Amino acid sequence: MKDKLPFENIKREILVKKETETNWNCGTDPNKRKVEELINYGIVNINKPSGPTSHQVSDYVQKILGISKSGHSGTLDPGVTGVLPIALGKATRVVQTLLKSGKEYVCLMYLHKPVSEEELKGKVKEFTGKIRQLPPIRSAVKRRLRTREIYYFNIIEIDGQHVLFKVGCEAGTYIRKLVDDLGKSLKTGAHMVQLVRTKAGPFNDSSWYSLHDLKDAYEFYKQGKENDIMKIIVPIERAVEHLPKVWIHDSAVDSLCHGASLNIPGISKLNHFVEEEVVAVLTLKNELVCLGTSKMMSEDILKNEKGFAVKVNKVFMGRNTYTSQK
Repeated sequence: MKDKLPFENIKREILVKKETETNWNCGTDPNKRKVEELINYGIVNINKPSGPTSHQVSDYVQKILGISKSGHSGTLDPGVTGVLPIALGKATRVVQTLLKSGKEYVCLMYLHKPVSEEELKGKVKEFTGKIRQLPPIRSAVKRRLRTREIYYFNIIEIDGQHVLFKVGCEAGTYIRKLVDDLGKSLKTGAHMVQLVRTKAGPFNDSSWYSLHDLKDAYEFYKQGKENDIMKIIVPIERAVEHLPKVWIHDSAVDSLCHGASLNIPGISKLNHFVEEEVVAVLTLKNELVCLGTSKMMSEDILKNEKGFAVKVNKVFMGRNTYTSQK
C-alpha cells in the first residue's frame, strides 16, 4: 500500500489464550495517569526546529519540564526539522524501539542539470526496495556498504530542477546520501536542499508540537490548567503501538518486574508474531510491563499449555505495582 510503513499495513488481530479479569486496585489505565506521572513517564512528539542538534532539543525539553533525564528517538542533523519523539524520565529506554522503526521524510532535492520527468521517475523506481548504501564520511556508524530498504519513494512535485519527494525507509537510511546516489545515477548530480521527518515509528506530523507549545502548556499547567499538557505528553505505551503485543494475567506481572521471563501460563491474549521478534508485554489494563523477545511463535503459544514464551529484555513497570493474587 502506498505511503505506509510496514507496520502500518499490519492489522493486528487479538488472539485469546485465556480470558481473565484484572484487579482495578492494582495499576492504572494509561489514559488516566496524572500529569505528574506523565512528566516523568511519558513521550512528547516534538517538531524539531532547524538549528539545534537532537540532543540539544532533548535538553531543552528537560529544562522546560524540570526533569533530569530524557532520550530522543534517533538523531536528526541540526538543519533537519520534523518528528522527534522524546521519552521523559523513567520512559527513556523505550526510545530503543523507535530507533529501529521505519521513518518517513519529505525532501526537497536540487538536480544539478535538467532531466526529463520520465527519466527521473524511472530512476526513482530503481531506488525503491532493497538498496546498497555507503554511509557519509561524517556519520555515527562505521563506514561500510549496508543494505537498506526503501518502502516507498514518491515524487510530489517537480519545479524545474527542484524536486519534492516523500520517502519511507528502514531505520539507518541516509537521505542526503540517497539524494547524492540518485544524482550520480542520473549523471546530473544532486544535493539535498531541505529535509523534514514526517514519521518515526507510530509518531507522525499530525501529532507533533513545538518546544514553544510545550513551554506554554507547562506554564498553564503550573497555573492549574491541565488540558494542553495532557494533549502534548502521551503515555509511554504510545511508543510501542507499532510492536506486536502480549497481554498477561495480573498474577504474572510482578514476577516479570523482578526479572523473570514469561511462560505460557502467564499469557491471557496476544497478537500474531514469529520467533525472535521484539514484543511489548502489557497488563490487561494496557500498561507497559516490559519489552521482550519472543521465543515461540504465537500459534505455538495458543496450542501449548507450558513453555518459555518471551525473554524479558527491558522492564518499565515498578516492582510491587501488582501484589500477588490468588
